[in-house]
Amino acid sequence: MIAELVRSSLGRLRIVAFLEGCSFLLLGFTMILKYRYNMPGPNMVVGSAHGALFIAYVLLLLQVGIQRDWSWGKMILGFVASLIPFGTFYADVKLFRE
Repeated sequence: MIAELVRSSLGRLRIVAFLEGCSFLLLGFTMILKYRYNMPGPNMVVGSAHGALFIAYVLLLLQVGIQRDWSWGKMILGFVASLIPFGTFYADVKLFRE
């Protein structure tokens, strides 16, 4: 199944959306470690990964949106979903399925 997803740009968007959503949730956990227990290391690593995944998500969202002639509204909803916890999981189910 993953091999099928990797072949298409929409599949790659769905994979990156999942990873970006997971990194967002993990970032919330590492923020607790950073500020409650004075452990900034995990937050630095997860924060960097989350930033890279966010940029990849936005670029893939634009690529897929242009390729599939999505409306600007749909692309904006996909972007807003990346700003809300669990949003990319919702977007995968409601926006990114064929």
